[in-house]
Order: sequence, then structure tokens, then C-alpha cells
Amino acid sequence: MYIRPFDPWKSKLCTCPFKYTLNVYTGCDHACIYCYITAYIPKAFKVRIKENLLLNLEKELRKFDKRFIISLSYSSDPYPTVERQLGITRKVLQLFKRYNVRCTILTKSDIFERDLDILRELKCAVGITVTTIDEEKAKALEPNAPSPKDRIRALRKAKKSGIPVYARIDPIIPFYTWEEFEETVNALSFVSHITVSTLKLRPDSWKRMKAKFPELMKKLEPLYKRGERIGGYYYLPRDFRMKILKEAKKIIEERRITFGSCREGYYSYPTCDGSHLVPL
Repeated sequence: MYIRPFDPWKSKLCTCPFKYTLNVYTGCDHACIYCYITAYIPKAFKVRIKENLLLNLEKELRKFDKRFIISLSYSSDPYPTVERQLGITRKVLQLFKRYNVRCTILTKSDIFERDLDILRELKCAVGITVTTIDEEKAKALEPNAPSPKDRIRALRKAKKSGIPVYARIDPIIPFYTWEEFEETVNALSFVSHITVSTLKLRPDSWKRMKAKFPELMKKLEPLYKRGERIGGYYYLPRDFRMKILKEAKKIIEERRITFGSCREGYYSYPTCDGSHLVPL
């Protein structure tokens, strides 16, 4: 099956409403240093095409319960670099339109701008992840992803097209992206909902972060070593984490944007993931 119930690896802190997920591709070539999928997917930073995806997906959509939402995507970005040439996600959206499927899209790309003609006719909400508005830091963290500036420009265009839009600021990294958090929120002030999440490390991403950001990790490692271990992830100490989340909530809600948090055991309203924005 290609359409699966969303299961964030049985995280006890996940507060997502029930939904389904579809990963159009296997792997993601954005190659984000902090990414968790390398713990689950072999050759995670190499994009692979799924054989007979569109044919089999259409069979599944004929039987799909239209009350539920399908999210694109969680284990891979629906708009990797090769999507510009292949257009497989565009064809998936065309199927969603044909079968009247409600959906959310979450991406670190601006390629979705190409598909606004279809998206404005779908029952959908479109979101982007922006880790930081600082272009230099973003390039270091997300080497192959389009710039935050381009993502935000494309999302503004989606909103002008009448599509509900949201954002994720994820991960929040102390001593690094947290420094310009308010500036990042200001750049996203036109969205309806923002979800935040603090950096959660696994052994593989810990190694990559240490290799790429040795000075930063000298500050972070002592924190994570005395933090919590939840579901295979290293978390910041709870008191430190909650202080960041409370300040993030204040900054976001002051701008009349609703706030969500992802796998934090904190607070979200009306949903953690922005799925409340999808039209009925």
C-alpha cells in the first residue's frame, strides 16, 4: 500500500489527529544535516522513484475514505530536485483532484509554485518548513534545498491564490537558529498557523551535526547528554525545552497566528500540524 495511516514511529508525544500519509518518492535529496530519516531509510539522501506508483495509487484512491486527509509527505519531501523534470507529484495531485481527496502538503521547496493551478482547485493546505531566515545558516543546514527566501515567496503566491497556508519552524536549534527566531516568524507573518519543534537528535544525525558544526556541538552536547531520551531520540532537558517553546508560542500568537508544537508534550491549537486549515 502507498497510502498508510500516519504513524510517527509510535512517538508517545505525537498529538497529530488521525490522518494518512503518502510519500511520492523514496528518499530526499535535500540532505539536511539534522534529518532523522537516515535512521529508517537506506541511502536516505538519494531519491528513488516508486515503480507503478500512479497506477497503484489510483486503485487505492478509488476505495479511499474521503473524510480523511492525506499528507504529502513525512519521510521524503514531495518536491525533491528531480520533481522539476519528472512531475510525479503533480500527477499525484491530479489524481487527488479527480478523486476529491483532502490533503496537506509540507515541503522545503518552492517547486510547488508550478502546481498552484491544481492546488487552488483541491481541498488542501500548503505548508513550508523554514528552519531559519538566515540564508547562510540555512544553506549549511539544508545544503540542497531551495533558499528560505524562495520558499516564502512561493508560499505568499499560494496564499494570494486563495490556498490556506501554514509553516513549520523546525528544528529550533539553541545557540544557532533560535537566535533569529523572531525574525523568521516575521518573515512568515502572513501564514495562518506555525508549528515548531526543537532539535531532536539520533546517533546518526548527532554525528553529522558534530562533523559539520563542531563549535556549536560543544555547546549542545552537554545539554543533550543531560536531556531526555524519548522514542530513540535525544531531547533537550525539559525545563530548557519548555522555556524555548513558551517564548516561541508568545512570539507567534502575538502576531495572531495559531501555534502548534510537534512531539514536545507541550501545547497546540487548533491542531499541531495545521490540518484544521484543510477545507471540508
